[in-house]
Amino acid sequence: MAVTLTEAAAKHVAGMLSKRGHGLGLRVGTRKSGCTGFAYDVDYADAVDPADQVFESHGVKVVVDEDSLGRIDGMEIDFVRSSLLNQGFEFRNPKVKDTCGCGESFSV
Repeated sequence: MAVTLTEAAAKHVAGMLSKRGHGLGLRVGTRKSGCTGFAYDVDYADAVDPADQVFESHGVKVVVDEDSLGRIDGMEIDFVRSSLLNQGFEFRNPKVKDTCGCGESFSV
């Protein structure tokens, strides 16, 4: 079981944590949303709860809550730039069965 970051994503997260001045890593989870069922929730991880799972990729910790892990186990997170103004995380989740037309939500 794991949620991993590509080298590009790890570098981006490490840079953001450095600018922020504190934080343990990246917190990734899911929440009910959209027409298909779930959306990704991404934030800084400032603490680890007892039910969290912690993974590490390229020196950066990824914290996942227990409820979300079943929906995102095996996922790889990349950070992509397609232009100066268009950049962000790309989620490669092998558990996704369907996505909505706008790409904001998914089902497993």
